[in-house]
Amino acid sequence: MRMVDIIEKKRDGHPLTKEEIQFFIDGYVKGDIPDYQASAFTMAVYFKGMNEEETSYLTDAMMHSGDMIDLSGIEGIKVDKHSTGGVGDKTSLAVGPLVAACGGKVAKMSGRGLGHTGGTLDKLESIPGVRILRTSEEFVKQVNDIGIAIVGQTAQIDPADKKLYALRDVTATVESIPLIASSIMSKKLASGSNAILLDVKFGSGAFMKTKERARELAKEMVKIGKLLGRDTRAILTDMDQPLGLAVGNALEVKEAIDTLKGNGPRDFVELCIGAGATMLTQAKLAPDVIVGRAMIEKAIEDGSGLAKLRQLIEAQNGDPTYIDDPSKFPLAKYIEPIYSESEGYVRHIDSLGIGVGAMKLGAGREKMDDTIVMSAGIVLNKKVGDKVNKGDILCYCHTDKEDRQAIYKDIHDCFVLSPDFVARPPIIHEVID
Repeated sequence: MRMVDIIEKKRDGHPLTKEEIQFFIDGYVKGDIPDYQASAFTMAVYFKGMNEEETSYLTDAMMHSGDMIDLSGIEGIKVDKHSTGGVGDKTSLAVGPLVAACGGKVAKMSGRGLGHTGGTLDKLESIPGVRILRTSEEFVKQVNDIGIAIVGQTAQIDPADKKLYALRDVTATVESIPLIASSIMSKKLASGSNAILLDVKFGSGAFMKTKERARELAKEMVKIGKLLGRDTRAILTDMDQPLGLAVGNALEVKEAIDTLKGNGPRDFVELCIGAGATMLTQAKLAPDVIVGRAMIEKAIEDGSGLAKLRQLIEAQNGDPTYIDDPSKFPLAKYIEPIYSESEGYVRHIDSLGIGVGAMKLGAGREKMDDTIVMSAGIVLNKKVGDKVNKGDILCYCHTDKEDRQAIYKDIHDCFVLSPDFVARPPIIHEVID
């Protein structure tokens, strides 16, 4: 078998066999297939696409290119949630404990953020002492003991994806649906959960800018999961404005705590309830999402979700008193309001602009070795559909930066007003199962 023949076959639009795809992944990971041939292959896929079987073959080969996490020692159905990423997305910090409080087994491996804000691990580490690296034995024991663990991915999981993603990033082939789907699903499937809920976001702050493209990606990933024997479902969610109010690591943790206390922002609460309800049906703990919603709502009302978050932090060596008293989180040197210069209804909030603004204030990293300021970020005071008068506060900026006025101007301009009434959009637009 020769790589040039495989490239030529895909270039001409023919489907590849499982053996041909396996040959490519094995050779590329070992270094036998050079980057220039891998680039030609990804470009051929970008233009000619892949059918369902090819995409599942690619996902399977990638997921087996490194370590496969064995979660068989965890009792019950293991459920995981994956978000395609967005601004203010702290969902795992709230929905994970809620599902665990209802009896679910949430075995989650997360990553760090690069860009707008930190990832789930960065947010967790805003609580002093939290340890995100666990041995496999510790991971399994923790999920069995308290129903949830959120830990860092090992470097040995899915090395094929690490190589391919870096290559796609510099060869303009990132946006291929089969390549995106196999990238996401190979990591999730290698992590060992029985059931996966995919939160696929669309809008100005998401990778997928339109609902149509998000739906296409979601359907592709659900098909892959089912072809490979996992209960996989997806929700399409709005990222045409930041999720909730808080953007920034410690700020988002505090908002997750508020949500578990029953005081969260409307859109974030609805996402947590909707996602949690679906996860409970996947875990066979609820017969349908109506019962699942009632279970999640009860876990908020009776405080069991908050208690579970406290358990999670304590189990991972963090200081649980930060959950009891969020005022212990350090504050930024400057906490300053941004005032509206006009009036009307908020028609749009540029999520990407807010995310970049938060990063410039210190909440994210442009390079992997940049240091995140945990207290930095933005807290919105207005959302889409809200009435705004001239002089009203649009948001508060939290930063230690001395040179910040230009950043504030850009953040102000992320709020687009309309003289006409604007309805508040739903957060969950569609469920794909």
